[in-house]
Amino acid sequence: MNVTNPIENVAATTPKSYFRGEAPEYRLRFQNQSMRRILLIACATALSVALAVSIPRLARAHNVTPPAVPANLQVPAGNTAFLVGHAVGTQNYICLPCPNPLTPPAMCPASGFAFALFTPQATLFNEAGKQIITHFFSPNPFENGTIRATWEDSRDTSTVWAKVNQSSSDPAFVAQGAIPWLLLEVVGAQEGTSGSDKLTATTFVQRLNTVGGVAPASCNSSLDVGKEAFVAYTADYFFFEK
Repeated sequence: MNVTNPIENVAATTPKSYFRGEAPEYRLRFQNQSMRRILLIACATALSVALAVSIPRLARAHNVTPPAVPANLQVPAGNTAFLVGHAVGTQNYICLPCPNPLTPPAMCPASGFAFALFTPQATLFNEAGKQIITHFFSPNPFENGTIRATWEDSRDTSTVWAKVNQSSSDPAFVAQGAIPWLLLEVVGAQEGTSGSDKLTATTFVQRLNTVGGVAPASCNSSLDVGKEAFVAYTADYFFFEK
């Protein structure tokens, strides 16, 4: 008795055009499936691009409101605060004859010796207490190595350098025994190692709400030259962009 193979029966009774994808209903079904795949891919791509663009904007969309400041520390119009870091660290001084490259004659005491700031050393934290930035002095590659105040993002290593534009010790704003409040203008910016740029859009930095950090009064003679003092301080640093 001959046994019929059902697969062979199907193959024998099915037009070869189906297997070649030439049957009209097959082509229509294939085209519909292809179109759905294309639409899904297009939607996924558009969503990815939208997220890539919106996430950095959302990261900068926090409501950062600096406090009132003396008139000379106000940031020029058109700049908006996008980030604040709460600094904890030290102001690091060295006793030197005065005047010197760090201390102009107008700031020299009668003794002819004064502490000069050679670097801050501070860590900046966000509102949640997470480290976000480190702060120090370093050579600015955009000014042939001029030493400038420096902020480096702790995550993406993007970096900005800034020079002091204005300073204020106005007692209506600055606490007694605290270092001055400052307005600094960015004079150099560099992307992080992977091309990251969290800080590179910064145009100005304000140092506000300072506590402590003032140099001691123990640099009075040649016997004190070379003496270092690391004085604890806290401050809030506000970062602005256009």
